[in-house]
Amino acid sequence: MPEPISLVAPGQVTMLRRKPTRLELKLDDIEEFESIKKDLEGRKKQREEVDLSATETDAAVALSSDPKGREQSIHERIGYRPQPKPNSHASQFGNFEF
Repeated sequence: MPEPISLVAPGQVTMLRRKPTRLELKLDDIEEFESIKKDLEGRKKQREEVDLSATETDAAVALSSDPKGREQSIHERIGYRPQPKPNSHASQFGNFEF
């Protein structure tokens, strides 16, 4: 008897298909969802209050300072640390900049 022909390449894994599973939503699940949702909303409000107070002080500093200081505070806030570009002839020759 000849060996059956496989449509799957050697070494590949095929997935078996099964019937969908029925999920039931229970009252306990809804209550748990509502309690977690309220907890997350409370945390979000607390964060917003803290962010608003911090933003007001940052805005006051940004308005009173020069543009360079504003740029520096933005870089500091987002964690950007610009690296100074080397100004030697060797680096310029390597990049074909004359």
